[in-house]
Amino acid sequence: MEFRVGCELSYRLQQPTPFLFNVEVAQTAIQTIGHEALTLTAGLPRETWMQPESNNRYLRVMAPAGAFTLRYEATVSLTPTLDDPASVAEVPAGELPFDVYPHLYPSRYCQADRLTPFAQRTFGALPPGYARVNGICNWIHDHVDYQAGSSDAQSSAMDTILQRAGVCRDFSHLAITLCRAMGIPARYVSAYAWRLDPPDFHAVFEAWLQGPAGGAWYVFDATRKAAPDGLIRIGVGRDAAEVAFASPFGAFEAEKPKVWIEAVGNTGALITTAAVRVAR
Repeated sequence: MEFRVGCELSYRLQQPTPFLFNVEVAQTAIQTIGHEALTLTAGLPRETWMQPESNNRYLRVMAPAGAFTLRYEATVSLTPTLDDPASVAEVPAGELPFDVYPHLYPSRYCQADRLTPFAQRTFGALPPGYARVNGICNWIHDHVDYQAGSSDAQSSAMDTILQRAGVCRDFSHLAITLCRAMGIPARYVSAYAWRLDPPDFHAVFEAWLQGPAGGAWYVFDATRKAAPDGLIRIGVGRDAAEVAFASPFGAFEAEKPKVWIEAVGNTGALITTAAVRVAR
């Protein structure tokens, strides 16, 4: 499918302030970028860098004091592979690719070592593979309230499981933590999300599983608020600390971000129940 996506971020700054942004669509095997444009207030100079391991695209700007706005828009063709969930299994730790191992370890917001006993008791009896990861998502959806304002930038998976409330960032952190606690590599994903209402930057996650074509990353949304085959990846990392959409290094006031995603052409397709494979 083809999508039009974009965002507009506006700030008021007390002094010149460096910003690091991660809002541009990632260049991957299943995401083909057509038209793309990024504009900055007053045509400010910019520096760009693509992280080799993840294809995350970063933009650095020295914004002047006063009002500052970034606007980004792109047209993207998305072609994920849909597999039969029953054909997607787990990968034993001794057979994982070396570059996947970092996504098996605890990280800043995902303390998998502290939730291993809980995860084993709760999910140990589920069928291994896609069904177990999907079961983790179902448990979070059923036991954690999606509640704006219930968490902040310091909230971790441990906070979420205790408070039983959070937003997409918290749902993803908890799902990643529980997957890692079960020996399933998982990573955090920031995305433009089709059918998310209202539109916003959305957090989902990917789990490394064994599909019909071998080991691959499969995408999941524990909030159940977006179409898994309509997620346009922006960035991936061990947790949210690595893929913030904006990182200002100074005092600022921010307006609410404007985010949009629109499907081009047929929008009547049903949300898939297949396993959505997004990367090898």
